[in-house]
Amino acid sequence: MSALDPTVRAVEAVLFASPEPLSIDSIRAHVGVEKGGSDIRTALETLEATYSGRGIALVQRGDRWHFQTAPDLAHLLRRDREEARRLSRAGIETLAIIAYHEPVSRAEIEAIRGVAISKGTLDVLMEAGWVRPAGRREVPGRPLIYATTPAFLQHFGLTSRRDLPGIEDLRAAGLLDPVDLALERLEDEAEASSGAREEQGDSD
Repeated sequence: MSALDPTVRAVEAVLFASPEPLSIDSIRAHVGVEKGGSDIRTALETLEATYSGRGIALVQRGDRWHFQTAPDLAHLLRRDREEARRLSRAGIETLAIIAYHEPVSRAEIEAIRGVAISKGTLDVLMEAGWVRPAGRREVPGRPLIYATTPAFLQHFGLTSRRDLPGIEDLRAAGLLDPVDLALERLEDEAEASSGAREEQGDSD
């Protein structure tokens, strides 16, 4: 494919000018189909290869694409500044629960954490653009459920939720929350108790 392919050039221009990651449909709406050009997905693959190893890279976050500084050069652009708002421990735990269990309701989040969460905790996560309402659970009361957003993937450098570290990775890094360990123990005890009852029933 020629470096002057009109669709490649058009896709590059659109992504470079966009203030936010774009889906293939959004790119197509801007670019259209250039005569003699490649399709949008092929153009993205071409640009991804073209920018590989350079100071900026074309990356995919969920179903959206954008240019970003190469990860090994990000430190050159950092500024020492005080964050306007830092996540509380409750906020971090709530975000992690939503990311690993989405879509999830407030009651389900509280059941996993073992404590109630304030409305403000979810508000902070939604204001940051990392969490969004994802409809309502079709159960009595129809509680609101929450899920992460493309901005969550972008901020944490994830292509998809499949890139989230597994339980074993978190445990090895010493990042597994004690709440999760307690839940694991409770599940193990429940399974053991259930097995004991079944054995007792068989013996009777």
